Amino acid sequence: MLVRDWKFEDILPLSELEKQCFFTDCWSYRTFADCFDNPSFHGVVVEDEGEIIGYGGITVAADSADIENILVAERYRKGGIGGRILRSLIKLARANGAQKIFLEVRVSNTPALKMYLKNGFNGVYARNRYYSDGEDALVMYLSLS
Repeated sequence: MLVRDWKFEDILPLSELEKQCFFTDCWSYRTFADCFDNPSFHGVVVEDEGEIIGYGGITVAADSADIENILVAERYRKGGIGGRILRSLIKLARANGAQKIFLEVRVSNTPALKMYLKNGFNGVYARNRYYSDGEDALVMYLSLS
């Protein structure tokens, strides 16, 4: 498996993978394309034999970073790929001067919560009815200093 930076050619497969995995609140093709216009955004993909099986994105501004999204194709979950993506994003944040990272995660997403906790993130507060279906989000934080 290869972890690498996003390329513009990845936009269509990324948006297709997004549609397969998320039924609500999924990123559109346009959202992925807009990421390339944002110099603060950094994205990584994971490939297995040329197929994109996961990705993540982070925005770094000044000393703060926000993890925008991490996704792993369903048949590859629970194999550590999400953790590899997360660690790649943390490395990108450090390399671009971030001292802290924030993210939002669905309160029902136990596997993601466990992964974030395992990698040093702590819950900060909840955002009530954050997602379009009314589910709450937990805001999490990691200090890099």
